[in-house]
Amino acid sequence: MTATAPSERHRADCAFTLAACRELRFVPRHLRLARLPHRRLRAAARAALPFPEPESWLDVGTGFARFPEAAKELFPYTAFDGLDLTHRVLDARVAERVEEAHVGHLTDPRITARLRARYDVVSMFRHLEHAPDPRAELRAALTVLRPGGHLLLELPNPRGLFALLLGPLWIPHSRPGHLHLMPLDTLCEELELQGCTIISTDHRAPHIPYDIAATTSLTLTRLLPSLLARAGSPLVAVAWALDHLLAPLLCRTRYANAYRIIARKERPEL
Repeated sequence: MTATAPSERHRADCAFTLAACRELRFVPRHLRLARLPHRRLRAAARAALPFPEPESWLDVGTGFARFPEAAKELFPYTAFDGLDLTHRVLDARVAERVEEAHVGHLTDPRITARLRARYDVVSMFRHLEHAPDPRAELRAALTVLRPGGHLLLELPNPRGLFALLLGPLWIPHSRPGHLHLMPLDTLCEELELQGCTIISTDHRAPHIPYDIAATTSLTLTRLLPSLLARAGSPLVAVAWALDHLLAPLLCRTRYANAYRIIARKERPEL
C-alpha cells in the first residue's frame, strides 16, 4: 500500500460530502438522513458492470473510501485507489479500503503526472460541484484515465423540481460547499468537447429522497435556538416520509434531484 500527502495535515471540516459537514452552521444537523447507505453505494458501482472488468479504479473525493469498500463486493479483482482533499483517505488506506491513498487536488500537476493513464475507471460522486474549476478537474480526470476507460460522474441536478421550487433553501445551493451546479446537457457538451463519448445518463438511480426534510431541518436550524430546533425532529421525520413518497415519481423524470453520466475516453486516432 502507498500513500501521498502534503507534509502538513489540514482540517477536514467540510470536504465533498454533506455528511462530513454536519458540524458547520450552514448545514442542518438532521442531514444524517442524506447519508448514502451501503446498498446505494453498491448500486452506483453496479453501473460499471456492463463494461470490461477494470484492473484499476480511482475514486476522487473518496473521504473514508466507503464507495471503494462497497464496490469491491462487485469487483473483487480490481485495485481501488482513493484521492481526497483530507487525510481521511489515509485512514481508509490503513483500513485497507484502498490500495493507494492520495491527498490533494486531482489538478495538482504532481498528482496528475504520477497517476497519468493508470486507471480504467475514474469515479466522482458528488465531487465536481465542489471543484473550483470543473473543466480543469475533468481534464485531470481524463489525464489519469486510460484510452477506452470510463468516467463515472454523479452530481446534483440544478433543474430538478425542488431546485426550482426551493431556490436558495435547496441544500445543494449551500455555501461554501457547492461552487458550481451544472445541468446535465451542459456537462455532456463539455465531456464531448474534451474527447469523450457519452455512454449513458440516468436520473433514477442517483436520486436521494431528502430535499423536503433537509430544507425543513435547515429552516428550523436558522429560525430556532439549538435546543428548540431539536424539538422539530418529528416535523423533519414527516418531511422525510413525504420525500420518500414522492421519490418513485420524481426519479423517473428529469426533475430528479441528481443525475449520473458515464462517459468513455476515446482512443486517439492513428
